[in-house]
Amino acid sequence: MMRFASLGSGSEGNGLLIEVGTSRILVDCGFGLADTIERLARLDVTAESLDAILITHEHDDHVGGAARLARKFNIPVWITHGSHQAAAKLLGNVDEIRIFDCHQRFSVGSIEIEPYTVPHDAREPSQFVFSDGASRIGLLTDAGSLTPHMQAVLSGLDALVLECNHDLDMLWGSAYPHRLKERIAGRFGHLDNQMAAQLLSLIDCSRLKHLVAAHLSKQNNTPELARSALAQALNCELDWVGVATQNDGFGWRQVG
Repeated sequence: MMRFASLGSGSEGNGLLIEVGTSRILVDCGFGLADTIERLARLDVTAESLDAILITHEHDDHVGGAARLARKFNIPVWITHGSHQAAAKLLGNVDEIRIFDCHQRFSVGSIEIEPYTVPHDAREPSQFVFSDGASRIGLLTDAGSLTPHMQAVLSGLDALVLECNHDLDMLWGSAYPHRLKERIAGRFGHLDNQMAAQLLSLIDCSRLKHLVAAHLSKQNNTPELARSALAQALNCELDWVGVATQNDGFGWRQVG
């Protein structure tokens, strides 16, 4: 049996918990130390119980709080070589850094981890599929476009946390500087609602029991628009699609 929950999701900080039996990992830590501890406590989790912190990439909303949490509670940090180089100043005082290859699976306790590469404007970004040997939970955020490799890895999941960063019309009509709009909408930026929906049409969703829209922009998206796009792609009810919020993330969901 696996379960997963979010500490929060968005440009102000990200953190996803994965648990199999007594093994527990935190994927990304973009919150301050006290805030992270408080968010963990809301999910009845202590920092001392974490077996690892996995980092997707070096942007501050994903790695900003990892070093302080890791140092205080002696938690190993797993990261790609490129992301470690890019975040070297932030992670310089962490005692245990473990480098993983995006093309090789590894395990933390009872949690099997399959990293995969994504197009994003970072040094060596990675996303993950987690498994207990029977069920699979996929994470895809911070990707600007879809690739055949991503589609292959994410087919046949039991649960998926999927980026719906923005609505294109809202983005282009926003007050953001033009260059920032181009970055967000570019092929190394972030998935918009329709691109996330397109992914669902390209992968095998026959086993999917949980779908959560994540990394929504406060300025350029709404939960209703994200839900609508994904629900239409799956031909399901709107309220079947969950939303990870910046303040609250989402509570524990169980697979298997």
